[in-house]
Amino acid sequence: MKVEVEHSEETAENIKTGADLLVEALAEQDVDTVFGYPGGAVLPIYDALYRHESSFKHILCRHEQGLIHAAEGYARVSSKPGVVIATSGPGATNLITGITDAMMDSLPIVAFTGQVSSKVIGTDAFQEADVIGLTTPVTKHNYQVTDVKDLKRIVKEAFHIASTGRPGPVVVDIPKNISEAAAETAENDEIRLPGYQPTTKPNPLQINRLLEALEKSERPVVLTGAGIQFANASEELRTFVGRYNLPVVSTLLGLGAFNADDKNFLGMAGMHGTYAANMAVHDADLLINFGARFDDRLTGKISDFAPHAKIAHIDIDPAEIGKNIPTQIPVVADVKEALELINQGHCDMKAIDSWIHKTQQDKEENPLWYDRTKELISPQWFIEQVYKVTEGNAIVTTDVGQHQMWSAQFYKFNQPNHFVTSGGLGTMGFGLPAAIGAQLAFPNKNVVAIVGDGGFQMTMQELATLKQYNLPVKVIVVNNEALGMVRQWQEKFYDERYSESLMQTNPDFVKLGESFGIKSVRYTSEDEIDDELKDILTSDEPVLIDARVEKLDLVYPMVPAGKGNHEMIGVRPCSE
Repeated sequence: MKVEVEHSEETAENIKTGADLLVEALAEQDVDTVFGYPGGAVLPIYDALYRHESSFKHILCRHEQGLIHAAEGYARVSSKPGVVIATSGPGATNLITGITDAMMDSLPIVAFTGQVSSKVIGTDAFQEADVIGLTTPVTKHNYQVTDVKDLKRIVKEAFHIASTGRPGPVVVDIPKNISEAAAETAENDEIRLPGYQPTTKPNPLQINRLLEALEKSERPVVLTGAGIQFANASEELRTFVGRYNLPVVSTLLGLGAFNADDKNFLGMAGMHGTYAANMAVHDADLLINFGARFDDRLTGKISDFAPHAKIAHIDIDPAEIGKNIPTQIPVVADVKEALELINQGHCDMKAIDSWIHKTQQDKEENPLWYDRTKELISPQWFIEQVYKVTEGNAIVTTDVGQHQMWSAQFYKFNQPNHFVTSGGLGTMGFGLPAAIGAQLAFPNKNVVAIVGDGGFQMTMQELATLKQYNLPVKVIVVNNEALGMVRQWQEKFYDERYSESLMQTNPDFVKLGESFGIKSVRYTSEDEIDDELKDILTSDEPVLIDARVEKLDLVYPMVPAGKGNHEMIGVRPCSE
């Protein structure tokens, strides 16, 4: 549609469509990458993208789920908002899983959805969906634009909300007539959010209480969550831990916030955490939580979680403090600012040599373990080889399941924002598109997507995106011909009744990859894996690896549902 406005030539220069204003607003937010898929309700926006010399690139994924997970991967490693454009109806509804995933994992996403014209909203028009109703429970905030004059202000507010305080997704629903409408660009676009004022600076009195508790503690433990990474506070954390020689455990999403090779690091805590980490939390008398929510996969049975400990919880979201675990020292603040103030203070700690000795002894005597297979590939061993070849410097993305836990356990993350996975929602199909987003954020980094054969098939069409943009992502399919974690639970808790968990008709993944024009290889035994793996993982082209792993291998340790973390099964001391 061509907008004709009868104005003088000078006035006409100030008239633009809503779509034009949107493209301008994205540039003003320093957006460099947009993930999108066109459709009827966003045609005016795509026409504006075509007509304008945009300062950002548009990435055409092959499914809206691919768009949103790619935006999540981009946001996770760059700390910048991931930006998505999808059309109305099914385009918008296909984003819901990723929006929910971003909400649970606190990822800054700004999703622009097309909508039918305002006059027909509520009439069940073609490709109409109530995007505001659908996304209200799973977004930090959402908007439907009703006046084109508000568009640039709304865009500015959306980016501000998504990226400040506790990060999260924001949806902006744009009716087609708003995209087509004409508006003067001189309209005020100042942010108007008087009720949104996140607390970032800690209360000094609470910091003093924390230091006093640390001074009296005999068995302190530091718990690191994703909040450390979002706040770019890894250096401040290292300073704090080093000053007081404190043992450190991590959540799944906190991996990399603290160097995994550091002697003080005991590993991941929770359902598939290490023996040393879980026992340290269980025996602690002070647990200092930096930026982690106390979710059930971390805590296990609530009454048995850190039963002897005073809890200090530093989090930018006050709703998380005391939500699941009673908290004696709440600190609502940006984790970086809290750590800076903590490090300015001082406390005279008691000698905790015996505590440190015990945690180190647990770490040495009860390490992660696995049995080497004589036929197929040991998945844990293979991930260790990937770690060695990439020298621990790769950005690793995963789907959800056994391979996710093995990656968390056996790829040592020594840098922040290098592990990209779906934590809270546990979304299959996340790994491949997330790797695309991570690679676009850091074109010169080595990005490896470790996926299961089940999850890979949910978004495998994004191999076309890899090929189109020649992104050198390495896709490793940990192929055990099963929904591995489902099968593991059926084996351990459902008397080996493998109900619909065995993938008996997987495609030939090598032929599949080659059909997309991507180099593809298959490994069926450990003897086949030699120096070629290094050449593959360090090449400058996309590669797919079909790794045929032991079909019945299990993730250990494991905390059964309803049990405390100290009741792990599958722990094997070194002496055995």
